[in-house]
This record gives sequence, C-alpha cells and structure tokens, in this order.
Amino acid sequence: MDTADYLHVLDHEGRLLATAAVKAGTDAKVPTCPGWQVRDLLRHTGAVHHWAAGFVAGGLSEPRPLGDGPDLDGDELVSWYLDSHRRLVGTLAAAPPDVACWTFHPAPCASPLAFWTRRQAHETTVHRYDAESAAGGTASRIATDFAVDGVDELLRGFHARPRSGVRTDRPRVLRVRALDADAVWTVRLSDRPPVAVLGESGDAEAELAGPADQLYLALWNRLSVPRVTGDAGLATLWRETSAIG
Repeated sequence: MDTADYLHVLDHEGRLLATAAVKAGTDAKVPTCPGWQVRDLLRHTGAVHHWAAGFVAGGLSEPRPLGDGPDLDGDELVSWYLDSHRRLVGTLAAAPPDVACWTFHPAPCASPLAFWTRRQAHETTVHRYDAESAAGGTASRIATDFAVDGVDELLRGFHARPRSGVRTDRPRVLRVRALDADAVWTVRLSDRPPVAVLGESGDAEAELAGPADQLYLALWNRLSVPRVTGDAGLATLWRETSAIG
C-alpha cells in the first residue's frame, strides 16, 4: 500500500466512525474498550488526530505530549471530531512527500508522511470498529491487504519498541498467520522487546491464525484469536500483555 491508499482509508474510516457515534449516542458504552463511552472514544481519537497533524504541519522533530479532547458532548463533540479528522486528512494531503518530522517507530520507506498516514489510518480503523461495536449491527469490512499491513505495523513497529510489555522469562517463538493472504510472521519473545520477521523462521511453539481482518482485530484485543494451535498459553500471554498505552 502507498500513502495515497492510506489517506483514502483514513478519510473513509473517520467518516464511518462519526456515523457510528451518532447512531450509538455519546453516552453509549463501548464494549471493546471497557470503561469507555462513545464520548471518550471521540475525544481520544480526535485528540490523536490533532496531535498527529501537528507533527506534520509543523515539521516537529521532537515528541510532544498528547493533549486532551474538549469538554463537549453530543452533536458538538461529533462536529469537533469531524473537524479534527478533516484537518488531519487535509494536512496529510497537502504535505510535501519529503516532509521531515518525528515518528515513534521506523517510517515506511523512511518517509514520515507515510508513517503518519499509515498510523492514523490504522488508529482510525480500530476505533471505528469500537464505535460500531457501541452502535450495534454488522461492522464495516476491513480489506484483506489493509489488515495484513496493520498486523505487520503492530508486530514489527509497535512491539519492536522498548515500551512493549510482551515479555517472557525464557526465549519463546510465536507464529502469526493470515489464512486468506500470503502473510506469516515469526515472533521471537524474550525478556526484551519482541522481534518479528516476515516468513516462517524455525519452529514455533504456538500459532495464532485466522482471516486477516479477524486476526488484525484480535491482535489489537478487539476479538478472540480465531485459531490457536500449540501452546495456548502464548495466546493468553499476548492478550494479557500486549495492550498499547
């Protein structure tokens, strides 16, 4: 996928999120985010959009804290979220391809613009799913290639960082496989951050598998892993330690 593809997904998913929020109402509970209501989801996602747009628009080279969403509710909060989303999409669409700014894990093709467009497309897709879970009904489809990309970003981006909580007291090997795509990862676990590589590398003690869209949501702890083979304890370890703060 390229930056234009990510931008298209981001634009579409943000609008779906707002539609689901209106349907659910801002006081609805979000089943996939225990303790949250839709208002929390809108404030968080809109704040992340503002935060991300700031790095690209300002060419900021150092991290800065994520701000809070506004003390709004109901239609006003939905409108604020949509404004945040439009600002982000517009900022990314207008940015020069070689824009230089901070990223929190390695940028695809060494492009900060690709990093932020990709990251916000996945951020928004997962939270759109959260909003739709609050609204009820059938969730919108996640394309297979995009889901595979999201699994890759999660395994080789997020969990390669020192902040990853997925650790084991002895070396372990986990396989992750998308059953409807030519995509498999080998994840080596230890007392250090996980190291994931594309492909099958050596024997694995357990495998987490499923259609790419379900695997994507499962690895973000929104669904149960569709199929676990081998040591089920490694699937439990992932569920209990892989939350992204």
